[in-house]
Amino acid sequence: MAEKHTVKELRDLSVDELRARAAELKQTLFDLKTKHSTGVLDSTADLGRTKRDLARILTVAREKELETAQAGKGKG
Repeated sequence: MAEKHTVKELRDLSVDELRARAAELKQTLFDLKTKHSTGVLDSTADLGRTKRDLARILTVAREKELETAQAGKGKG
């Protein structure tokens, strides 16, 4: 099962670290979907939880990218 990430913890990470965690969660989500389709998955709640964690991580990563782009425009 994936660990829950709070937004505050995620904002302390770099974009690269967020992308790495997103990749891990995508793999976990794939595994959960496979287990679900074969009937081996114990708790279907893990699917939703993992999807929400992935969305949370991708949202924070995008916010950081936009902040960086905005800061770059402001300097020019």
